[in-house]
Amino acid sequence: MMFDDFQFSSILVSTIRNAPVLMFAAMAGLFAERSGVVDLALEGKMLAAAFVSAAVAFATQNPWFGILAGIGISAVIALLQGFVSITQKGNQLVAGIALNIALSGLTFVLAQFFFMQGGRTPDLGSARLFDIVLPGSDAVAGIPFLGWFYTKLIGGHSALVYLAFALIPLVHWVLYHSRFGLRLRAVGENPHAADAAGINVERTRFMAMLCAGVLCSFSGAYLSIVQSGFFLRDMSAGNGYLALTALVFGNWRPLQTALGCLMFGFFTALQVQIEGVVFPGLGKVPGSLIQMIPYVVTVVVLAGLMAKSVAPKAIGVPFVKSR
Repeated sequence: MMFDDFQFSSILVSTIRNAPVLMFAAMAGLFAERSGVVDLALEGKMLAAAFVSAAVAFATQNPWFGILAGIGISAVIALLQGFVSITQKGNQLVAGIALNIALSGLTFVLAQFFFMQGGRTPDLGSARLFDIVLPGSDAVAGIPFLGWFYTKLIGGHSALVYLAFALIPLVHWVLYHSRFGLRLRAVGENPHAADAAGINVERTRFMAMLCAGVLCSFSGAYLSIVQSGFFLRDMSAGNGYLALTALVFGNWRPLQTALGCLMFGFFTALQVQIEGVVFPGLGKVPGSLIQMIPYVVTVVVLAGLMAKSVAPKAIGVPFVKSR
């Protein structure tokens, strides 16, 4: 492939398709961490939702049943995480890492037990979530730029893509303009003051964890039902940790966090696009170096923004009611 074949339009479309995986997980982490709970288990919840969604979608040949099943398992895991971290005052970092390790192995074992295909599910085929064709796409398809913009950049995506972008203003409204959002931020900044004001800190944090579980399930379902069409061991591939990086990048705010997700989605799309491209004066860049791009960007972002980002003050600290 020559450098002339490099297509920026394809990168933009791929960015839109890559970003929802991170957006759902990052918004899930936003709810949990704004309430004061470190959510390192995003990776594990994504894997569990991806496996259950794919398995149920294959069994029923209905992607929506798969998504509902993914919501259920992810919510249960989030509540279990909440029980350990909130009720039992356990170490939140250890609990998150333990869940990730356990679910990485458990999903593989269950996939092998039920489907006997080396730890993956069968191809979903028609049970995959279909892409939505916007009205009038055929009429404008041949118009330069407008046809591409309307039919490929805006249109031609699954319902979960549109849900991911719709979540940005919705989460912003919930966080900053609703009673629940006010209580959520209060227990994440100063739980003792919130408790003195009559807010049930544990219940608010459990509600935040439930929201995180539901949102994270969409990320797993998107991986298996939309992107891949099957479940594969450890298919989350670190996206849960990238979502946490996007949270740091966005300073725990919805809009900025979404921009961070789009940035990582862009560099992932760029990595795929430039693999095999012959650059003038450089020649062909080795694929292993190209695959490093998203992770190098992650390190640079963390190194540059960790000192500037201000996390919720009570994050990671178990709440012990004052007597």
